[in-house]
Amino acid sequence: MQTDARPKSSDSQQFDTIRCPFDGQEVGRMPIADDAAVESAIQRAERAYQIMRRLPRFVRADILARTADLIQARRKEFVDLIAREAGKPLYDAEGEVSRATFNLRNAAHEAGSFAGVEVPLDVDGSVFEYQSTLVDGSPLDLAKADFEVLAASRRRVGLARRFPIGPILAITPFNFPLNLVVHKVAPALAVGNSVVIKPAPQTPLTSLLLQEVLVEAGLPEDAIGVVHCPVPLAEKMVRDERFSMVTFTGSAKVGWHIKNLAGRKKVALELGGNGAVVVARDADLDFAAARCVRGGVVYGGQYCIGVQRILVERPVYDAFREKLLARIGACKVGNPLEKGIDVGPVIDSGSADRIEMWINEATGQGAKVAAGGTRDGNVILPTILEETSADMLVEREEIFGPVMTLNPIDSVDEGVRRANDSRYGLQGGLFTNDIRAAFKALEDWDVGGLMINDVPIYRIDNMPFGGWKDSGFGREGTRFAMEEMSDIKFLMVNYS
Repeated sequence: MQTDARPKSSDSQQFDTIRCPFDGQEVGRMPIADDAAVESAIQRAERAYQIMRRLPRFVRADILARTADLIQARRKEFVDLIAREAGKPLYDAEGEVSRATFNLRNAAHEAGSFAGVEVPLDVDGSVFEYQSTLVDGSPLDLAKADFEVLAASRRRVGLARRFPIGPILAITPFNFPLNLVVHKVAPALAVGNSVVIKPAPQTPLTSLLLQEVLVEAGLPEDAIGVVHCPVPLAEKMVRDERFSMVTFTGSAKVGWHIKNLAGRKKVALELGGNGAVVVARDADLDFAAARCVRGGVVYGGQYCIGVQRILVERPVYDAFREKLLARIGACKVGNPLEKGIDVGPVIDSGSADRIEMWINEATGQGAKVAAGGTRDGNVILPTILEETSADMLVEREEIFGPVMTLNPIDSVDEGVRRANDSRYGLQGGLFTNDIRAAFKALEDWDVGGLMINDVPIYRIDNMPFGGWKDSGFGREGTRFAMEEMSDIKFLMVNYS
């Protein structure tokens, strides 16, 4: 795999060895950026922005569409790299590549149609009268104005046009090393910005491969940079006023720290969650159980919108529990590079240690293990905990592992209250056939997205996506991110 050669590496260039989290095998070596490399990346992004902002829409759209085609042509290479670098099961690595190509093609489509709006200026008579004068400079008196005067006076048009804002710093997580990078890069390029990617330290090689493909597709070479650097240099970039925006996906702790460092620039934060699902007594229990297991164990539970808390109405609790445990028991656990594996490793031993500690803390406080609860190296067995409470870490914080809590409730309203009793508010799920309960839940549950008869992991990449409360602010999803990454200039023309 080709790595970034800008700036040219020298004999003194240092590298990180990137290893597969399942077996520790070397995946590749990643150049470590020093202060000079970071400065070079910023300067290149500044220069490239002056090119990008002037490119016609069709050129930006063509680059994004060609990038999608090139990724599809090298699909196996991308899938293999994601699986090895992130420890992601092949099925999910395949899905990530599909999502990324859709993301790029959708951005190409939006690049061709994304525009501003006309703002009507003649909607209120008294304001119209106050803001208008006649040719001789005298005030307009609507009571005396004839149709000719009115027609002449209204010849003003207001146009709110959107423009790119400048170089964007994109700080991305390990769990989707391709698609969550594309979620930032594609809309930024679609509106005419340049981008510097600071990828997760565990998964930088996928960002390098994406950079290679974007340049091959015709993107100006300096419009996309990849900087793998220590935290102090990343913080220096966050503070740098030459970036017009920082967009970050990751933990709440780091995200709010970034916001405090960023100064006056725009910031978008897509942070963590402890996704809840409420299962009503009228739900399709087989489907609900199947989706909860998928939502709780996908990529080892390392998903900000993964299922973590399940609340089930008491009359169907036992039946649902039986179905849930049967499906959890059927999950295939092991090497993510083997076909058919559902659950592979978490990203590193530190994460496995933390998850194990949280499970043990919960059981020490009275929780019961209904399934799993153990680990094998970096692999956490899919786990169900019962009799948990809101003050336990497994409920209160984002566990980022294949661990779900299961508890009974007396009503959907109680379930929504308990689900909403959290500092997080990313996405939630409610299984019910009662449309009134669904709409009421949307009013009472402060989340960025509520999935009816599905789980929080449901996400199509053109949907608006983002959180309430400590889960962040700003929205991703192609067109919504394009709005975040552009700004309005208003033009009024008087042609009377």
